[in-house]
Amino acid sequence: MRDRRAVRVPAPAGRAHFDGDAPVIAVVGGGIAGLSAATLLAERGARVVLCEREDYLGGRAGGWSTRLADGSEVTMTRGFHAFFRQYYNLRALLKRVDPTGRALVALPDYPLQHASGPRDSFAGLPTTVPWNVLAFLRNSPTFRWRDLPDVNARAALSLLDVAVPRVYEELDHFDAATYLERIRFPEAAHALAFEVFSRSFFAHPTRMSAAELAVMFHIYFLGSGEGLLFDVAADPFPHGLWEPLGRHLASLGATVCTGVEVRSVLPGERKRFSVTIGEGAIEADAVVLAADVPGLRSLVGASPSLADAAWRRKVGALQTAPRFLVSRYWLDLPVDADRPGFLGTGGHDLLDNISVLDHYEHEARAWAARTGGSVVELHGYALPDDVDEESARARLWQQLTEVYPETKRAGIVDERHELRADCPLFPAGGYAGRPGVTTPDEYLVVAGDLVRINLPVALMERAATTGFAAANRLLSRWGVAGTELWSVPVEGRVPLLRAAARRWRSV
Repeated sequence: MRDRRAVRVPAPAGRAHFDGDAPVIAVVGGGIAGLSAATLLAERGARVVLCEREDYLGGRAGGWSTRLADGSEVTMTRGFHAFFRQYYNLRALLKRVDPTGRALVALPDYPLQHASGPRDSFAGLPTTVPWNVLAFLRNSPTFRWRDLPDVNARAALSLLDVAVPRVYEELDHFDAATYLERIRFPEAAHALAFEVFSRSFFAHPTRMSAAELAVMFHIYFLGSGEGLLFDVAADPFPHGLWEPLGRHLASLGATVCTGVEVRSVLPGERKRFSVTIGEGAIEADAVVLAADVPGLRSLVGASPSLADAAWRRKVGALQTAPRFLVSRYWLDLPVDADRPGFLGTGGHDLLDNISVLDHYEHEARAWAARTGGSVVELHGYALPDDVDEESARARLWQQLTEVYPETKRAGIVDERHELRADCPLFPAGGYAGRPGVTTPDEYLVVAGDLVRINLPVALMERAATTGFAAANRLLSRWGVAGTELWSVPVEGRVPLLRAAARRWRSV
């Protein structure tokens, strides 16, 4: 059920399909943004060539096969992903290959636990403000009514009047940590309700824009009527999502290439662009750049005539968030049956969350049933520069045994670790310098979670939204109809609370 206050962005008008000689469109990157753009373009009849550097689709939500020490063939991924109910455009993409919605299953709660002991739950809360806030305050061991007089009401009320893109003009110039200090929530509340959110962007609050934090709180709690609970993939991402989508693209006539890197985009001879792919090249009428930050910087740096110099400098200035570590363990003993599928943590040194995959994923559940063990995954975001990978692994494991003491008795059948540093950073003052969907070249567009768009979307949903928006932009050049977009409300959902927040700000 979509929130009745969700915002619809109408599809660009035009004819339903390309007629005659359809354009060749190269899509660089097979993550969610590239898949979204390629799918819409191929459905409208464009001749799509999608190129992905990795051997698999899905980007940072992708996965690959690996063999464990016990001989089991399993799927490794880069970590847990939550499919929130307000991810309207991502779900529209997935509906192409999962019309009944069976690929995703609901987790019953989104618990957050602090090292000092309190655990907050979002299960059973009303889904809309102010009732969700009042119910959370009533039930929360972290947010206590007696702490409210210490809160800076003026700063806190600004969260009820988040409007996109205005919020970037108001808050982007300082960081999220400063914003949290202004609000003066209790210390444990900082760690749970805000730092957990900010670190979902793989950055510490000191390195993240206050505007991005405010937008995220608007999307997931104060601005949406979908609630804060979410779904997860019932099967490993490749099996249930991306491989079926790749087959869907092929059925539409698209060419899907994995394990090949696009090295440059240069002027073409017969068409507008010459796209260098590995040792060869194709000519294309238009290009969608849907690479991650390092890939985009490298590609644009090798393409000296692309767009214009100012735009290339903007891309070259993009930053990546600090390193993060995903550690997955196949254990010879089960964790306690009442452990949640996902637990967000605060105050536990490097540990940001724990997933028990066999509590929700079919493949992991089958392995656990066959062996009597469990599959547990740990995430550590924004690792300090002075912590090496070996130390980070050891500290995450130690923190797991503190949060779930039964794991102290478990033997490790096998383990996999992914240390990466390729997520976009959204620093204070960075919004104006981020590339948007459009570029100075009307046949070159950009998509991805790094891209600026004037809608309240984030993470996977920003990738899907900008992918569709990029395709819409190109389709409109040829007079072909695009697709509608949806988002949570673009401003605080309760007019009375918005007015109260503005009155406080004007005092």
